[in-house]
Parts: sequence; structure tokens; C-alpha cells
Amino acid sequence: MPAPDAPAQPTIADYRAIVAYYETCLAQHGDSHAGVGWDEPADRTLARYQVMLDLIRPHNTPVSLLDFGCGVAGLYDYIQQQNLPGIEYAGLDLSSRFIDLCSKKHPRLTWYTLDLLADPNALPPHDYLVMNGLFTVKLDIPFHAMFDYLTRLLTAAFARTRQGLAFNLLPTYVDWQRDRMFHVPLDRLADFLAKNLSRHFTIRNDYGLYEYTVYLYHQPSQGQ
Repeated sequence: MPAPDAPAQPTIADYRAIVAYYETCLAQHGDSHAGVGWDEPADRTLARYQVMLDLIRPHNTPVSLLDFGCGVAGLYDYIQQQNLPGIEYAGLDLSSRFIDLCSKKHPRLTWYTLDLLADPNALPPHDYLVMNGLFTVKLDIPFHAMFDYLTRLLTAAFARTRQGLAFNLLPTYVDWQRDRMFHVPLDRLADFLAKNLSRHFTIRNDYGLYEYTVYLYHQPSQGQ
């Protein structure tokens, strides 16, 4: 029998419980920022969308972007509203309820409902991949199990990108931490990224929200 503090692999029920939480938000609030769990003014959600898109480096030809954990496709709506060119959008969510909604809103786009950890090769490669709010809530999952889930999913997702990915996390340097939220120390995350995925990453904490965003690339920028 393992020691009480021994790391444990999160089971399928762990992250399915997180999916169920967001489905409850959708049922209560519908197609809105609250419907994907953001309990704050909508303009902050819009700010996150732009930060996610800042992952994309300057390009002369269209790039493919996968919105991993797309929710109600708010990022695509933002891309359309801002009239941003050269982005070929696709969305993925583990919840068929969210994907059903998205496919009805935007039937011409590509939508995926799959579990990347269960079948890593089922997802076609994309130039860029973003995970907005995917690792905010941990509910009753122990920190070590949630961190293991984070690192396994980042590893699988990064392998399906050609250029890089972006994700956001809650920091530990806040006035107080909520027990059911996932707060990750910067040094622990950076150590994992550098040793296991890539040394080419940027950590952003300059946009006024109680979170930070990481851009992880396969190669350094041309200016480096």
C-alpha cells in the first residue's frame, strides 16, 4: 500500500469531474463567459483571448490553430469580431455538449471530441494550440495528481504542434488561494518545461489578471 503522500496518477474520473463542472456552468449560464466558468466581467475574458492569440508569431501564410478545451468557441467569436486574418481555427473539447453547441454555431469549422491522453495519435497536428482556462479548477483533486495531469496533457498536446502552445495557470503569489482552484508555483512549472519539453518559453504576467500565461515553442524566435 503506497504512503499517504505518494504521487498518484489521476484517473479518468478526475478530469471527467472537471468536465462535468463546466457542463453545469453551461446548463446554468448558457453561451456566455459564465457558461465556461469565468465568474468575472466579460471584458476580462476578452483580454484572455488576445493574450492567447499573442502566442502566434508573425507569419506570411495562414496558420492552423487548435482551441483545446474550446467551450462555447468564444475564442473563434473573438477572432471574427477582431477580423484577424490568417488563422485557420479548429476546436476540441472533451464534452460533447460544448461541441454540439459549437458545431451548431459554426457548422463549417472542424470540431473534435476526443481524449488526447487516451489516444494521443487521434489528433492531427496543428501549428499552434491554446489551452485557455483548462487548468484553473481542480475541485477535490489533490495537487500532486492535478500537476501530474497538467504535465501529461502538456506533453501530449505539445507533441501535436508544429510551432507551439499557450496555456494559463493561477499563481501562488496571491493574497489568498482557493482550495478547489489549481495554483502552480512558477519555479516548479519552469523546471518541468525546461527539462521535459522545451527551453524556449515565455511566461507572461503583465496583463492585469490574477494568472499567468505561458508560451511554449519548439524553436527560439528568429530574433534570438
